Amino acid sequence: MPPEDLTPLARLAFEAGTLKNARRTGWWMAGVRDPESVAEHSWRAALLASVLAAMEGADPARAALLAVWHDAQESRTGDVNYLGRKYADRADPRAVTADQVAGLPKAVAESVSGVVAEFEEQESTEAVCAKDADKLECLVQGVEYRARGYGDAQRWIDNSYGRLTTPSARALADAVLRTGSLDWLRTVLGEP
Repeated sequence: MPPEDLTPLARLAFEAGTLKNARRTGWWMAGVRDPESVAEHSWRAALLASVLAAMEGADPARAALLAVWHDAQESRTGDVNYLGRKYADRADPRAVTADQVAGLPKAVAESVSGVVAEFEEQESTEAVCAKDADKLECLVQGVEYRARGYGDAQRWIDNSYGRLTTPSARALADAVLRTGSLDWLRTVLGEP
């Protein structure tokens, strides 16, 4: 039996790659000229989701997977920030995902669709941790931008903090707010 045609998966790989160039547009309002990409945001959100899930007694791998896919739809919709959502309806991520996975091998399509649905429904601890990681990553990024002189990033720090729901996310956010963005480097180098 010949192998299944994997061309649709190859197309998805290229589509996902566009997120490396898609900028998180909300940061432009804070004056950040070259903000992080959606892919950069999703990577750190996935790392943070795994940490939060471990702290909350949930499955770190599942939480990280949810966070990896949480913004994948933005390859088709673009990153619509909160101000933009005031004027334009937000596309249902489940519907966008259904289009993205059309034609993929059934097991892959069902897996990706299930992950996106789980994130959107927010009924599992892993999904809650992934959503908190999304907000926590924005807070961390805001602290980094503030340290680089973008004082208006404080609004994003405050708003992100206010949207955290788990005790672990709040505790980690408190630690982030007490820590300088380059403290890790000073510690590694043994500097005071």
